Amino acid sequence: MKLPNGYGSVYKLPGNRRKPWAVRITVSRTEDQNGTHWKYKYLGYYETQSEALVALAHFNENPYDLDANKITFAEVFEKWSAEHFPKISKSNVHGYNASYKLCEPIYTMRFNDIKKNHLQGIVDDCGKNYPTLKKLRVLFSVLYKFALENDIVSKDYSQYVDINQYRDRNPNKYDRKPFTKKEIDTVWKWKDSNEYVSVILMLIYSGCRISELLDLKKENVNLSERWFDIVASKTDAGIRKVPIARKVLPLFEYWYNKNDCEYLLSTSDGEHFLYRNYYDSYWTSLINQIGMNHKPHDTRHTCVTMLTAAGVDDKIIKKIVGHKGQGVTEIVYTHFEIQQLIEAIDKI
Repeated sequence: MKLPNGYGSVYKLPGNRRKPWAVRITVSRTEDQNGTHWKYKYLGYYETQSEALVALAHFNENPYDLDANKITFAEVFEKWSAEHFPKISKSNVHGYNASYKLCEPIYTMRFNDIKKNHLQGIVDDCGKNYPTLKKLRVLFSVLYKFALENDIVSKDYSQYVDINQYRDRNPNKYDRKPFTKKEIDTVWKWKDSNEYVSVILMLIYSGCRISELLDLKKENVNLSERWFDIVASKTDAGIRKVPIARKVLPLFEYWYNKNDCEYLLSTSDGEHFLYRNYYDSYWTSLINQIGMNHKPHDTRHTCVTMLTAAGVDDKIIKKIVGHKGQGVTEIVYTHFEIQQLIEAIDKI
């Protein structure tokens, strides 16, 4: 029997069981680089299909008959996402999950104990820029709407959260600083101590976002012509051909021939990197060992800085690193052949 999306499911379990008919509902759906992950919950087991369908119908009449004095922020998000994630796009699911991760300090708080100062604290302490904070405030708003509809709270504190103070500034900006020439020389000296140090250099001499390099597949790398294709990026301008500097070509060749992983870079087990795995287990430990204090995004600023110092035209720099042009002429009419980009990247 075909049931509505998000309604739940009824199906018969195999074997000789006294109550073979199971009722299952969706608790949550999350998205990551490995695909879609569903979390389910079984409501119960029944002797007949009719009994199971009646139980599911009763649940859907009032699925959130919950004790308002007990339900936590995390549980409200779980209930809300189970209902709404099946109805929205993957990109929106990803956005809501990213905002939810910022709320960890209040995960276990009872929802009706949360006040404006708790929500404002998440905003003030998360260190994100204005566009990200707008998405966070939207998450607060939809969760409070859900909580009001289901008598979990009687007041919407999300409407009082202030993000306007962050409109014209980026709280993370002070952390974004390019590597100095001395630091780059130091990274080169450490190159042979650990194969993952080479990734730092590959980032510095390509201007890639770390996510772009971690998700780069070998099929999109052309070593003989010294370029690779970014086929997925956070911006339209990020979809581009990136030149490989002669200095780091041997590093690209090393990773290309290292193992059978379809991705250029891989973990010590030959698996695809997730950002958090790379950042926590590789980047942070290596940067600390070398005696520096940098974020992966600093490599991108470093590439731009070096290209500028080498006298490379600003339009070519934007083409290499995937920055959007400032005007229609740059975006639509100007085209640089890959050889020009290679000549530019070889200057640094």
